[in-house]
Amino acid sequence: MTPQHDNTTRPHPTSPEHTPRLRLKLKAAPSGCVDGAWWPHSSNLSTELPDLLAVLSVRLGQIDRVLYNVGDWSTTPTKLATSGRRVRLDGNQRQPVNTIEVVGHDRDRIVLLTVPAGTDPAEAHSALMSAAKSDNRSTAVDILMSAHRAD
Repeated sequence: MTPQHDNTTRPHPTSPEHTPRLRLKLKAAPSGCVDGAWWPHSSNLSTELPDLLAVLSVRLGQIDRVLYNVGDWSTTPTKLATSGRRVRLDGNQRQPVNTIEVVGHDRDRIVLLTVPAGTDPAEAHSALMSAAKSDNRSTAVDILMSAHRAD
């Protein structure tokens, strides 16, 4: 007898090559403007995304789309091949500054504060930790400004 495959199971995510600098709110605590924060190593989104998406796919499953503000990143292609599939990259000016939105196949999404790559490590750490607090309802800009003042 041939084994039957359950099409509802999520594919096994690919492990990241490098662990992203990422903090997320608890899955059961969606609140506020962002679901956590990410501090990339560079402003090249297509270089930075594969490791981030590998980690986020554990929570979202198959990832279909990433929305970002075009002013936050260097030139980025419209599609990215990662984990054996293509992810659509949608850059626009309407996406809030210093955020990305990662959308899964079933339309679940994670909105992340993106800490600029060149940010002072103490400020970046403060922003990452603040954005991941379950009761934080601040905007991305407010979180970054508070982290800058706290330094």
